[in-house]
Formats: sequence, C-alpha cells, structure tokens
Amino acid sequence: MPLSEQEQRLLDEMERHLLHNDADVVSAPTGDRALSYRNLVYGALLLLAGVGGLIVGVVLGDVWGVVVGVVGFAAMLGGVMFAVTPVRRPASAAAPRERAPKPQGSASFMDRMNDRWDRRQDGR
Repeated sequence: MPLSEQEQRLLDEMERHLLHNDADVVSAPTGDRALSYRNLVYGALLLLAGVGGLIVGVVLGDVWGVVVGVVGFAAMLGGVMFAVTPVRRPASAAAPRERAPKPQGSASFMDRMNDRWDRRQDGR
C-alpha cells in the first residue's frame, strides 16, 4: 500500500534527520552505488560451493584434504565479499523516479481518511 503524501514527507524528514545525526551508524549504500541482486545470487552460490569444498576437505583428511579445505574456505570468503560489495549503477538508474500523481477520483480509503483528518485539524 503506497504512503500518503504526508507520510512520505514525514518518512523523508526522518531519513534526512537520521543521516545527518547518525552518519557513522548508517552505512547503507547511497548515490550511485547499490547492492546487485545478480551479485547476491552468485555470491550465495559461491558460498555454497565453498561450504561443499570445505566438507569434502574434511572428509578427505590428508594433504589433499587440507588443500581442498583451504580452497573451499577461500571460495566461501570470496562469495560473501562478492555478495555484499555494492556495484556502481548507471547514471540513468541513479536518478530517483518520480511517482505519477493519482487521479483524485480513485483515492483510497486511507487517503480519504487522511484528508478528512487534515481538514479537521486545520479547522475547515
């Protein structure tokens, strides 16, 4: 369910306040960098392959087992790093999309209730 204009403004204000006051805590990618779904999937697959290699290395147990285990661990680490590294988006995708205004006749129930509440608070 989409947010009303008042709720969207309040949410934007809260985000700006959070980013301004807690910039060290907030580490979400912003601007032209974002997480990629494709990288998350490939990273997860590489992680699972690394877990499999680690298990095979434990089962083998001898010198080859150690080598396979180390390669499996490196694959797991690489998969996690690949999955969580943000990628650079093209300039056209970095621009926020503008929402089309809804026609006045098809306002949802909550929009009408919000409008009534606003009118009541303004004394109209």
